[in-house]
Amino acid sequence: MFHLHCTKKLLDRIKPEIAVPGQSDTALGNWYATILFWKPQVALLVSERTLLPVLMPLAPAATLARRFPAQLALVLQEHDAPSEFIAQEVWRMDKVQYAKTANRSVVGILNEFVRQAEFWLAAYAYEKGDGDDLLAISAKLAETPCSPLYKGPISPDKALHDLVREGVQA
Repeated sequence: MFHLHCTKKLLDRIKPEIAVPGQSDTALGNWYATILFWKPQVALLVSERTLLPVLMPLAPAATLARRFPAQLALVLQEHDAPSEFIAQEVWRMDKVQYAKTANRSVVGILNEFVRQAEFWLAAYAYEKGDGDDLLAISAKLAETPCSPLYKGPISPDKALHDLVREGVQA
């Protein structure tokens, strides 16, 4: 099971039953999510533990949590995570509990990623003639230095690699 902390805009769209915040069973921890009002609309999800960003189509919003593990698997593959790690992470995401945002630091990172994602969307649209490569934009965002990670791996992609390495050694 995983906890999905959503911004008010996203909660208003999904209209889920709100649970008491808790800890996820996954290695990547709780997830935070918001809406990007692009055409078509996109959801941005960020791991609380590693700040790993995942962009995916929002529609249909009611099925976002069910579709998320498959998109996360693609992002983890993009970062060369071991297949065992990916399978375990997806397997533990069999259930979701929605909650309101609780970590202001992660919400700040979400907001920063929204601004950067808009830049990368425009860059990819200019370079390739289309800007809908959400996987490539997710990978570029993961290279961003994030202040909550400065005492360690500095960027989400490096935090993910450290987490995987710790899990493999354990």
